[in-house]
Amino acid sequence: MAENNHEAAVFAGGCFWCTEAVFSQLKGVLMVVPGYAGGHTENPTYRQVCADNTGHAEAVKIQFDPDQISYQRLLDVFFETHDPTTLNRQGADSGTHYRSMVLYAGDAQKEQAEAYIKELDSSGSLPGPIVTEVVPLEAFYEAEEDHKQFYLNNPDMMYCQIVIRPKVAKVRGEFAELLR
Repeated sequence: MAENNHEAAVFAGGCFWCTEAVFSQLKGVLMVVPGYAGGHTENPTYRQVCADNTGHAEAVKIQFDPDQISYQRLLDVFFETHDPTTLNRQGADSGTHYRSMVLYAGDAQKEQAEAYIKELDSSGSLPGPIVTEVVPLEAFYEAEEDHKQFYLNNPDMMYCQIVIRPKVAKVRGEFAELLR
């Protein structure tokens, strides 16, 4: 999925407010859009997705410049900033719309994601087996405007302070070389 020598990656790793905030701070990431993917309902709303009957997960579409940041490095950040061993849950957020997914845009992304998961699983560094789904990206539906740049626009909100801020701080500490 290339556009003007840019590529796109789509990940679902729990609340899209968190995932958007994490990836927005990286060099080479041109845009991060929260939305819905992996389900069967066309043009779902946040309310429909949260009701857990659309099949969609909260996801982000990341437009990136592969000359500045590789898909492999995006996988590193993705797997380090959520728990890929919990089924349909991230912290207190639960439901199938919070499941962990890599939605690939081609064979190269699929192969990289599957190899990454196999290596991470066999490392024994996680508390259990990885449950992240690796599935083809069939459609991505942008979230409503009030979900875009949520952390940036609501830094003092309790959820942002308790859940998102530690993830952003983790990236700043562990991936300092990738920051803007």
